[in-house]
Amino acid sequence: MSCPTPTAHLSRREWLALLGRTMLVSPLLNLAVMSTSCGGSGTSNTLGPPPLSDDQFLDEIERAIFLYFWEQASPSTGQVKDRAFAAGNDTRTVSSISATGFGLTALCIADQRGYMTSANVVARVQATLSFLLNEMTNENGFFYHFVDMNTGERAYSSEVSSIDTAILMCGILTCRQYFQDQQIVSMATQLYQQVNWPWMLDGGSTFSMGWTPESGFLSARWDTYAEMLMLYLLAIGATVNPIPASAWQAFARPTLTYQGLTYITNLSSPLFIHQYSHAWFDFRNQQDVHANYFNNSITATQAHKLFCLSLASHFSDYSDNLWGITASDSVNGYVVWGGPPAMGPIDGSIVPCAAGGSIPFLSSDCIAVLRNIQSAFPNSWQRYSFVDAFNPISGWYDTDVIGIDRGITMLMAENQRTGFVWSTFMKNPEAGAAIKAVGFH
Repeated sequence: MSCPTPTAHLSRREWLALLGRTMLVSPLLNLAVMSTSCGGSGTSNTLGPPPLSDDQFLDEIERAIFLYFWEQASPSTGQVKDRAFAAGNDTRTVSSISATGFGLTALCIADQRGYMTSANVVARVQATLSFLLNEMTNENGFFYHFVDMNTGERAYSSEVSSIDTAILMCGILTCRQYFQDQQIVSMATQLYQQVNWPWMLDGGSTFSMGWTPESGFLSARWDTYAEMLMLYLLAIGATVNPIPASAWQAFARPTLTYQGLTYITNLSSPLFIHQYSHAWFDFRNQQDVHANYFNNSITATQAHKLFCLSLASHFSDYSDNLWGITASDSVNGYVVWGGPPAMGPIDGSIVPCAAGGSIPFLSSDCIAVLRNIQSAFPNSWQRYSFVDAFNPISGWYDTDVIGIDRGITMLMAENQRTGFVWSTFMKNPEAGAAIKAVGFH
């Protein structure tokens, strides 16, 4: 499939949106809808199974999502597909390094919960790290955003990505701490230590969003609050090629007040900017001179719910138990949408990972949304849990799931249940050193 070549002037989100428009799968594709353990077969049963507890419900979601990271990755390279059919049986071969980062963390969760035998999980992690270390092309330790899952070759003329490399490193470091395997520990440490973090600063005080061999560094920078907290902390805490702790103060932290709620945000970004770094870094019960970032994400989620409810007069589906819009597929391709303030062509679509990725911030509200989606819209639930997006008003259901949207939902569900990802990742001494260096208390 041909794809427009990104320029040095495209931001990561612009590039994703441009790419998504070329990848939308026909909604006419017939899908086999799987029944769920709490939805039954559709036949009358006056007794029925007892309702699932919240923990059981989240476990059902995690098990289904793990299937994505197991089935939609190359067994030999471990690289995880960027997207796949929601019903499975997908033959596309493009992976994203961010999906692989989420996938490595999903393997830790799966092993800890017994979703897969430990021997198989360890072998997959070893294969993934070995391929990244010995086969995948990188520039100063940073990897291309999209690659062929079987060969590791650059796909779509994509950029060497700073934020996606950071997500990958979070997955790598989670594996380093979880698995008592010297080969995994050694390879993970080598991958982290080979990243030349100062190189991606490109002579400035904030990170460039990426680099291409054709045009050099992208002009867009991580200079305003977004999902990149992990990028700066990984670089500040690194024992090899670190950046100065002062870089933590170099990006802007604008605030927004919406319906009486004030919080730090980026006025042109979707909800996921308040989720991704929190999947690994545990910001609970601590703050720097600017904010308690966990509480900040709670407020951002509350504001987003209120924003969606404010649209109910235009889109009758939005309600207390049905809300959530973040960057996702749409009937017209991949779009970056959400609010507040309103951004993108909002059309009444629901994006399940908006609530899924915010479960630890607003657990009762988010779980209620996901329960309602599963029960009221059975076509939304497929082999890998929820489709990426759907529109109750028009009846459109996405035929795809996207790896990073699966990942943020699985990791945050597990953090809500046990805090496992937080406790495992934060055992990395570099994470603790970075938190201390930038002044958290």
